[in-house]
Amino acid sequence: MSALTDAMKNEYTKQILRATGVRKVGLGQRKTPHYRMPILEEAGGWMRLEKYKGPEIPASECEDLTYTTYSSDPTTFFAPITSATGEIELKGFWEYGKADLDGVWTENAKKCPSIVKWVESIGARFGRVQLLRMKANTENQGWVVRVWLELTDDPSSALVVRPTEFDRKGEVQIQLPKYQQAVVDSEYLWHGGHHASDHMRYAVIASVESGPALERWIQSQRS
Repeated sequence: MSALTDAMKNEYTKQILRATGVRKVGLGQRKTPHYRMPILEEAGGWMRLEKYKGPEIPASECEDLTYTTYSSDPTTFFAPITSATGEIELKGFWEYGKADLDGVWTENAKKCPSIVKWVESIGARFGRVQLLRMKANTENQGWVVRVWLELTDDPSSALVVRPTEFDRKGEVQIQLPKYQQAVVDSEYLWHGGHHASDHMRYAVIASVESGPALERWIQSQRS
């Protein structure tokens, strides 16, 4: 079954699923009414920031959390640190009539105080905050403004950014050594995590409001 699952995740089968309508096409609109940060637009929608310089984040803050997965992708696991209700679930905020903002801390938050402090240090409203646990050669994509913090040190790890999901010619790969931070306007660009090594990879992904508060944090994190 794992071989079938892997096969269903390659780009060729994805294009068939998109064309047939089995999987919805993301990035339905390139511009949305919400505030657009000039600093991010001028950079093409993505930025590689300085590395995280805070206290060491212990492995237990990744390994001891409660993980779950989407039925559509049973090979990639997420530990919700916030959710729409505070429950450990992966339901979209829209299912509760909410925008992807004002996330409620889950029980996982008590187990990862360093990560909680990092999220709060951004100083902007945030929605979903999840810890990603990824095996080799899988992808994770999202469609809101995302801030990324890599927790695993591996030379193969990268954040793949494309104008559209299958546009390899326009692809940029942001290398992700341990504690690398990045921000992607995922209402404008497709992005997915790439990891080719044989060990588990961990990263924090936070949905953050596009606005002056996030701009100030980005400025403070630029090299």
